Amino acid sequence: MPMDPTPDLAALSLADIARMVEEQKLPPVERWKPTHCGDSEMRIARDGTWFHQGSPIGRPAMVQLFSRILRRESDGGYVLVTPVEKLDIAVEDAPFIAVEMKREGAGEQARLAFRLNTGDLVTAGPDHALRFVESEDGPRPYLHVRAGLEALIARPVYYELAELALEGTGDGPAGVWSNGAFFAIEPTR
Repeated sequence: MPMDPTPDLAALSLADIARMVEEQKLPPVERWKPTHCGDSEMRIARDGTWFHQGSPIGRPAMVQLFSRILRRESDGGYVLVTPVEKLDIAVEDAPFIAVEMKREGAGEQARLAFRLNTGDLVTAGPDHALRFVESEDGPRPYLHVRAGLEALIARPVYYELAELALEGTGDGPAGVWSNGAFFAIEPTR
């Protein structure tokens, strides 16, 4: 089954992006309760590359398909799940990478949409929060995607976010608005 090509974020309005997000039909992985079957022999590297048995998965459509059946467990682990099986998958940092950002509006009316390395689109807001974690190599920004799954925001996109945050600095903390929610760019430990 062919997947839709990755959308060109720059060519879309945020209204178009919101419509596309609404149309994304994800399987109900949270309702599936199969027996644990073992290890998938898959790993998602820190840079967002998906591997199977040590080799990168070269077909983007396969990565997109697997990303749609990915679930985070209550113990913090990750699994690939179908109605009949559940397999562990190793995730080095976050399962997704936010590789592109588009902004419309300014101040409290701003909306920030992100394209993930899987082609999925996510608009930051109350249900898709941004958070910033301090690490040895500097701040690591994350975007909540769904049900405990996050996207690491790629460094160039983070620089765009930081620039937006600095534009709006007044008396309060540096941060960005999206869909009525304010996200301070202050790393936590």
